[in-house]
Order: sequence, then C-alpha cells, then structure tokens
Amino acid sequence: MDGIDLAEIFFNVSEQGNWTFKIGKAETVPYDENWKTELREGIELNEPQLEKLDFKYTDYLAQVISQFFQKHNFSQIDAVCSHGHTILHKPNKGITYQIGNLPRIAKLLGLKVICDFRVGDVALGGQGAPLVPIGDKLLFNDYDYCVNLGGFANLSFEKKGNRIAFDICPANIVLNHYAEMLGKPYDENGDLAASGKVNENLLDELNSLPFYAEKAPKSLGLEWVRDEIFPILKSSEDNAKNILRTFTEHIAVQLADQFSENSKVLFTGGGVFNSFLMKRLKEISNIEIVIPSKETIEYKEALIFGLLGVLKLREEINCLASVTGAKNDHSSGKIYEP
Repeated sequence: MDGIDLAEIFFNVSEQGNWTFKIGKAETVPYDENWKTELREGIELNEPQLEKLDFKYTDYLAQVISQFFQKHNFSQIDAVCSHGHTILHKPNKGITYQIGNLPRIAKLLGLKVICDFRVGDVALGGQGAPLVPIGDKLLFNDYDYCVNLGGFANLSFEKKGNRIAFDICPANIVLNHYAEMLGKPYDENGDLAASGKVNENLLDELNSLPFYAEKAPKSLGLEWVRDEIFPILKSSEDNAKNILRTFTEHIAVQLADQFSENSKVLFTGGGVFNSFLMKRLKEISNIEIVIPSKETIEYKEALIFGLLGVLKLREEINCLASVTGAKNDHSSGKIYEP
C-alpha cells in the first residue's frame, strides 16, 4: 500500500543458463490518500465495482509507467513486466485478482506487456504465491535462505534439489497499521516498538495461531490478517506502542524459527530498515544476516518480476510447483501486444 515500484533492469544469461542483472534507474511513486483508500476498500466491492476499479487502476498504472519513461528518456525497452495490485487472494477457493493487468495497458504504453502472473498458477491448483523464489534460485543462489520483509515476511531456500518457499507471517501490513494510529506512516527504525513493552499473553496467542503449524506451500493475504490477526490485537485492549512491540517480537520469533544454525541469510524488503526488528532477530537467532545494497533491498521484487516477464517471453519456467503447490512447473503470465 505504500506505492508503485518502478525499475529499469538489464538482464544477461550465459550459454550455461547463468543469469546476471543490473538495476538502472529506479524509484517508488507513493499512493495518495485517495488511492490508498480505494485499494484498501477494494476487497469489499462487488463485481461491477471491481471491474470499474480495475479499469481505473490500469489507466493510472500506465500513466505512472509512461511518466517514468519520459523522466529518464528511456529507449529500446524490450518489454514492461508488471504485477499489478492484489485485491483478492483466496487460492484455496481458486480465487485471485490483481488489478492493473487489463490488455488495455499495452495499448496505452505502446509496448509489449507481460503481467497477471498469479492467475495461471491458481488455475493449476497452486497458491499463486510466492512468485519471487524463481528469482532467488536464479539470481541469489549464494545464500542458504532469502527472506523478504514486506507487507508479509516470506522466505525461500533449496531443499533436496527443490526450491521451497512460503509466507512466514504478517509484517509491515500490521506494523504500518499501528504506526498510522500513532500518526506515523510506518515505524521508522522500529523506534515506536522499542518504546513499548511485550505483552506476553498476546505474544503467546499470536505464536499459537494454527497457520504457523501448517506445512508449505502456504501463503497469506489481507483477508487472513483481518480475520485472524486484527481481532486478537484489538481484544488485547493494549495500547498501540505495546502492540507494536509485541508484534515486532512475534515477527522476530517466527523468523528465527525458520533457519538452521549458522545459516547465511539474505534479507531484503522495507522491513530491513526496521533496525529494532533486525536487532531482536540477531539476538534470538544464530545466523549470519546479510543486508545487500539499498537498491537491491528496495527493488528486489521489481527486479524479480522483470525476470518473471523475461522468462515468460522465453517460454521458460517462472513458477515452481515445489513452491506454490501447483500441478507442475510452468511459465505463468499473460503477454499483451500494443
């Protein structure tokens, strides 16, 4: 809900199939309050209203991308690879809906667009998420684990020749909500959480949620947070700072539970800038925490969705059944010509 990540990516692949990349120009365009409200309330819309929002968001996304191109005077763009914005995600019911992926976007941009990467996987019985692990496998295979700390915390790793990946727990989607209650867009450096106290009963209740005992593949969405997390936090009747402190501890505990001793773990995503969370994780786990360059932290997902699109253009596998639970590995996404 913070904004749209845009990145210029250069890819090379060797004859042996080894991929390398370079991130060029990159920026995040924040959502204004109107868009934040519309996207937040999208989950409540009926079908005609959702279609109207999809059309409006597709136009907005094309406008943002066009302005990015004009600002940097790009030439020779091979394709635009776009994820869109997830409004509905209930893969166990065969439902997933990312707005901003209408064929219209290719015509508005005058460029080839590869998008809508989740739908094909859900149609094959998969979770449609996480989609980033193929990028971890091809671009970041020097690490024992790759963790993204975004709205949700998720990880991927290699196990017996298969890539395994799943959502670990909610992260910024909850922390930002409570920071906003205290008049901040997010908990900078984790300072708000650091000023609160851990509510042990609340922490135990959170750590006991059935999702954490489930085996992968598994994924989380806003619906689950609304149904499972927010009612627990609200019923605690604790103040926002203590809830932030307790939930930050909850994230650290759930993260620490995932790793083998002395593992080398790559961390990316906005949550990496939460120094209090990273400090707590270091204190309760025995791992080597690797934090890459700022551009990789902030634009890793944009980078990997670029890779997903390029793999789709090459009709190579970009979605792993071992990760999503689909019937088979496949090349997911839709290609639209201008």
